[in-house]
This record gives sequence, C-alpha cells and structure tokens, in this order.
Amino acid sequence: MMKRRTALAALTAVPAVAGLPAAFAQGNTKIVFGYTAVTDFASVFVAAENGYFKKRGLDVELKFIPINSTIPAAVQADSLQIGGPTPSVYLQSVDGGLDHVVVAGAGVTSKTITGFGLVAKAGSGIRTAKDCVGKKIGVPGLGAFLHVTFRAWLKSQGVDYKAVNFVEASFPQHGDLLRGGSVDAVVSADPFMSRITDSGVGYVASYYSTFLPENQPTIIHVAKRDWVAKNPAAAKGFREAVQEAATFMNQPKNDGAVRAAIGKYIKLPPEVIAKVQISPPGPVVTEKQLNYWVGLMKDQEMLKSTPDVARLIAK
Repeated sequence: MMKRRTALAALTAVPAVAGLPAAFAQGNTKIVFGYTAVTDFASVFVAAENGYFKKRGLDVELKFIPINSTIPAAVQADSLQIGGPTPSVYLQSVDGGLDHVVVAGAGVTSKTITGFGLVAKAGSGIRTAKDCVGKKIGVPGLGAFLHVTFRAWLKSQGVDYKAVNFVEASFPQHGDLLRGGSVDAVVSADPFMSRITDSGVGYVASYYSTFLPENQPTIIHVAKRDWVAKNPAAAKGFREAVQEAATFMNQPKNDGAVRAAIGKYIKLPPEVIAKVQISPPGPVVTEKQLNYWVGLMKDQEMLKSTPDVARLIAK
C-alpha cells in the first residue's frame, strides 16, 4: 500500500513529465458560474455542452441569476466563482471597491444585430426618443448594459434621460408588465422581445442598438482577484474553453447545436430559439473595449473615479 501511495504522489507531482494533463493530476476545480437569460452567454453554454470545461479539468455548474446587477455581489460572497455581469455593472462594482478582474468575454455588439431594443406597449404611441419623456420604462438591471446604452441613445437623440422614469424588471417579467400597464415600455432582448411582439402586447419602437459601435462587449466574465491568483490554471482553462466554444460557434454548420445549447439553459422551446439572433462571440476582452465603457459611464456620471483598466484584465 505504501508503494502504491508513493507512486501516486510521484505521478501527481510531475504531470508534465509523465505526459498527463495537469487537470488530471490535480483533480477537477469546481466553479459555480452565474448567467442571465440572454443569448450572449452562448459560448459558455456551448463549452458546457461540448465538454470544453471538463477536458480542462473544470467542473463548471451553471447557475441562473434573474437580475444581472446582482452578479458582482454573488461573486464577492463566493456564491459564484465566476459570473457574467455587463461591463457597466462590473465597472460600477470596481468603482465601489470590489477587487474583481475580467477572466473572459461573452457576446459583442454588431450593427447587424437587432436582437434588442425599445419595446412599447400596444397603444402607447411611443415611437421616438422624445416620446419616452415622462414615461415609465422597465430595464433588466439598473446600471446594466441595456440601461446604460439606452440612456446613451436618448442623449444622442437630444433627450435628457433623467426625464425618463426607469424601473428594474427581469426579462421574463417584461411581457406581463406591459400587459398589465405597470410600464409604458421596456428595453428588452430576444427571445423575450420576439415573444412580446408575436403576442401583440407590444411593438418594437426602436432598434436603438444599431447605433452602438461594433465589437464592444455586452457581457464579461469576472472573478475575484484573489480567486484568480489562487487558481490561475482554472482561470486560464475557463478562458480557453470559451475561446474554443467561440470557434465552434463561428462555423455555420454548428448553428443548430448552438441554439440547442442556448435553449437548454435559458429554458425556451426550439421554435422560439430558432428565431433569435445570436450575438457574435468575443471571448477575449481588451483594454480598449473597457475604456469605451469607462468613457460611456463617465459621460453618464456613473463612476466616481477613472479605473486603471490594465489592472482589470486577468493575464
């Protein structure tokens, strides 16, 4: 028995020499990952379904989080090891004192994507940015991607966004809130946006998203700095897994498998998933991309200081 233990100890001590992957030698690293109900997380869903995490020694449990803005707090509390906030939610959390870093990226913007926009209640008469003044508009996370970009669009149209009453509402609530008259409009995204318009409860007043620049991250995957320092191989493995998933997604022949993975994790039937647009994957986040978001948020007086973005990206 002693000889057997000694042999096993030697094996785990020199996995590279033995020709074995480090993940096999060290055992699987457990990661609870937090996501919201949007297709921008497709690369993580694909990585999970295709075994890209497992082959790197990662045991990744995907956990649904209703409101994006709660993700940094869950990461800080260790309820999640990695989570996917929007860039604005992440930068606000850093500005508030949380020491989190970017591990990888998810979806990115594209002018070809009309998968999110301003959806108004049928009969409301909302058609333009100016029509939003004095109205109550639901957003899936105050300070999150859709809220911040929509305010930027209002400003670009000469409208003071402070004259609009924003309320926080998760994606699954959007249709019911419009139907019940609790809000005049929502800033929503597919597949929820399509379901609202198909039902006749609301209509798309503006695909305002098309004004956004190309290739800006919509979701980023973050972890506590000290977790990354203690688990550098796991952080690197997670990033490599979503990179492999991005390559898979970029092959048209895999479209069906990608949509099946999305449908599984955001709990929507194939006929709904078949209609939605999927944002291009952007697994690597750059300093230039984060600086774009810093500028957008400073313009909306959302940050007290200017972060050093070079320190915010895990190497």
